[in-house]
Amino acid sequence: MNVLMAAPEAFPYAKTGGLADAAGALAAELAKMNNRVLLVMPFYRTVKERFPARFFGGPFEVSIGEHAFIGSLYRHENAVFIGCDQLYDRPELYGTPSGDYPDNAVRFIFFSRGIFEAARVCGFKPDIIHCHDWQAGLAPAYLENIYRRDPFFSGTKSVFTIHNMGYQGVFRAEVLPLSGLPPDIFNPEGIEFYGKVNFLKAGITWADIVTTVSPTYARQIQTPEYGFGLDGVLRRRADRLRGIINGIDHRLWDPARDRYIPENYSAPKNLTGKGVCKKKLSSLCGFEDASRPLVCFVGRLSHQKGSDLAAAVAGEAVAEGVNLVFLGKGDEPYQLELEALGEKYPKNLCVRIGFDEEFSHLVYAGSDIFLMPSRYEPCGLGQMIALRYGAPPVATDTGGITDTVRNYLPLSGAGTGFLFAEASPASLRQSLWYALCVYRGAGRWRGVIRNAMAEDFSWRKSAERYVEVYREAMGI
Repeated sequence: MNVLMAAPEAFPYAKTGGLADAAGALAAELAKMNNRVLLVMPFYRTVKERFPARFFGGPFEVSIGEHAFIGSLYRHENAVFIGCDQLYDRPELYGTPSGDYPDNAVRFIFFSRGIFEAARVCGFKPDIIHCHDWQAGLAPAYLENIYRRDPFFSGTKSVFTIHNMGYQGVFRAEVLPLSGLPPDIFNPEGIEFYGKVNFLKAGITWADIVTTVSPTYARQIQTPEYGFGLDGVLRRRADRLRGIINGIDHRLWDPARDRYIPENYSAPKNLTGKGVCKKKLSSLCGFEDASRPLVCFVGRLSHQKGSDLAAAVAGEAVAEGVNLVFLGKGDEPYQLELEALGEKYPKNLCVRIGFDEEFSHLVYAGSDIFLMPSRYEPCGLGQMIALRYGAPPVATDTGGITDTVRNYLPLSGAGTGFLFAEASPASLRQSLWYALCVYRGAGRWRGVIRNAMAEDFSWRKSAERYVEVYREAMGI
């Protein structure tokens, strides 16, 4: 099967969050299963600086309104990058902490059209174009409304994956003529969304099958609470909506072989290395007492991820005898709030703004407890990585967390983490305090760690489910 994986970011090339991990790992796993896979993404500055991609094809021209943008293709291994310095040679992928780039509509119109140019130049006739999130949401619309008449794409089907309903790519109505799509699709059954153009809605509407990243989230997004205005559209497409839990790359995230940590370890017997990792992390963070419980937060600093909820209980946690590590970047107000806490508690609270791949491995390995107080969570990778590294999560019972973390049961000792229903400081505090009580009962805590590290979230199972979806889209 020929699968063109169209993603706005993918590990190891460019990453702002879990989408990159999912797209990169899924592409690699599908290739291992003897599928032909072509990963296509923009040629960002970070890719140009870090990878020796070679010129592969072009130039090609895409007219966007009255302007002609010139693109070229570059290749590194099985990835093809759509280059246009005017659009992608920037410090960040989508914007700065103060806001999105104002021309993001143009940037991802160009990307969505470039996907088809890339396939043609590569001579890669796709059975499936698998598009990820709003940045590639126009591609299914282009396939059905423009490229379906092209013999090269006559048999191609599309799958569209929603990674987060909170990010939809909504732009003013004047963007539609720039896209080159027919004007008659601007209606409530098409691309129109309260008088604007919605790229995510385009993907949902025209894809042959729509997927999202966990079964629970697939159900939740069909409700007003989680649908962000598109719940009705999703209910209309419920017969074509599938929930497939993401996996994690077990080669990259494996405490038994991780080259980024000072001593490897594994469950159930060889856990001494985790203590070594904790001492190393505590030393790097400047913690005076490495024996205190070490609690970490790794992720985007945003309202959705509940970084403000974690910040709200941080002072009390320090007073309770906890050391805390925050690693991530995101919205400026959350970054400033955490930096202020770091200055207030320099001996017990470490804040690193940004994403450091090597340091993140040490954080997972050295932490006792992982915080994930998300207000909603489509899938989440952090909790799965934390489980694999023996850092039981204290997390909101929502979305993919519900599908991957089993709540601790004190009578039987079953469970892998500590779930709470309401995303609030009070609920987070109560659940964290309970986890700390279990932690202080060393025997019980070792049982939770063993349970956590025994979980299997490899990509193979997820990739097999995607192949089933591809076959369904193709009618075979």
